[in-house]
Amino acid sequence: MNLFERFGRVAKANLNQIVSNLEDPEKVMTQAVEDLNKDLVTVRQSYAEVMATQKRMEKQKEAADKLTTEWLNRAQLAIQKGDEELAREALTRKQQNAEQAASLAVQLESQGGSLDALYSSMQQLESKIAEAKATKEQFIARARTAKTSTKVNDMLSGIGSSNMEAFDRMKEKVESLESQAEVSAQLTGSSADVSLESKFKALESGNDVDDELQMMKRQLTGKAEEPKQIESGSIDDELAKMKKSLE
Repeated sequence: MNLFERFGRVAKANLNQIVSNLEDPEKVMTQAVEDLNKDLVTVRQSYAEVMATQKRMEKQKEAADKLTTEWLNRAQLAIQKGDEELAREALTRKQQNAEQAASLAVQLESQGGSLDALYSSMQQLESKIAEAKATKEQFIARARTAKTSTKVNDMLSGIGSSNMEAFDRMKEKVESLESQAEVSAQLTGSSADVSLESKFKALESGNDVDDELQMMKRQLTGKAEEPKQIESGSIDDELAKMKKSLE
């Protein structure tokens, strides 16, 4: 790989890293889920506060209703005792508590609708968070797969033609060595065969001379003697004997 190819790979890697750092899908989706969870905490806190206010108002209404009844009973008692002024005062207190109870009833009704809506929103937000988490896991898996595929593709693209040419040269070199080894084996086998053939021919040739001499002796003497093993120098002696028998 030449200098320009290396520079191109480094520049491409740096650019990919910059883009990845600018907006990483995993980080973005994780942050989005965290933000939703924070919103859910806020909604739950608000719901708890509204619920606490609702409970407090219900207790206040119950107390106002109770006082209304008590002051009504006191007014009746004062009339029975002939104390009209006291009865008037009791009726005034009774009226005040009744009005307070009525006002609290209106607020509770309105608050109840808001509380129901808030609870429904909280449930929807919880559902969205669950969906967002599942989606996040899916997209994170896809993002990681895409990153891995990109790395593999970058690696494959980084294999230049010079590298492949080197593999081709080595392939040709190996094939050449294999051919040389095959030819050498054939030549070695041929040489061994020629040498072995020569040895056998030499042996066969030597046996023919001995056999011929023995045959000539049998013809001259007329006797069928068993051939004897010829020792070193026996050929000259045998020729001398043949000459004497012919004189």
